Amino acid sequence: MNGDGSALVLVGMSVLEAGRRAELLDRARRSGATIAFLQQGEPSLSAELARLADAGAETVVLVGVRCGDTGPGPSWLRRVAAHWWREHGGRRPDVLVATRLAEGLDAVDAVASSVRPITGEEPGLTSTAWEEVTGHRHQVLVCRGPRCTAKGADATLRALVGGLGEHGLGDDDVLVVQTGCQFPCNQAPVLSVQPDDVWYGHVDPAAAGTIVTEHLLAGRPVAAHRLPRRRAAAAEAPEDLTDPGD
Repeated sequence: MNGDGSALVLVGMSVLEAGRRAELLDRARRSGATIAFLQQGEPSLSAELARLADAGAETVVLVGVRCGDTGPGPSWLRRVAAHWWREHGGRRPDVLVATRLAEGLDAVDAVASSVRPITGEEPGLTSTAWEEVTGHRHQVLVCRGPRCTAKGADATLRALVGGLGEHGLGDDDVLVVQTGCQFPCNQAPVLSVQPDDVWYGHVDPAAAGTIVTEHLLAGRPVAAHRLPRRRAAAAEAPEDLTDPGD
């Protein structure tokens, strides 16, 4: 926090920035800023805002940073910041949000000067459109752990989402979810398809396209990238010690 009571926070918008935490932190330090994450990273935006409020910050400027072409748009940064501002029980600083995202770490300075204040009138975190579980027939879990991310899981994700879009498949058909580490790290990038219980390794963009057309459309798992899956035996039910005479 600066001597005038102002603070700058660079906010990672997606799991890609969470995977590049060290780079984001280095960029923040060069600007006298701190970092926070909208998802799958620590500290969360809410936690960082609370910390700065407790430290006596008068003004907090939030700059959303997105290093790829996936992840939530800038409206979500305002939604989450406004939710914190409305719900925070203690002293609240003025919170200003950059009007557009910094598309990459080198773009932070270019967007930090154009900001709008949080008023508390912003949309909340709920909507009738988000009330029910989607009717998807498949859920694809794309690993975004450190190894998978380092080996190109962002490109895998783009190819997967792009392939689904080309065939007119949306969340009600195939729900794509980015996850933390799924463990067979030597096979990175890894993804799994549920409820089919099919796991894939070394999924580059070309393989992702094949998985879309062969598995998700035609129902045929792709043998060339499928990983062996040995399931643990189900635990035996505990012995019933109830006395029949009870």
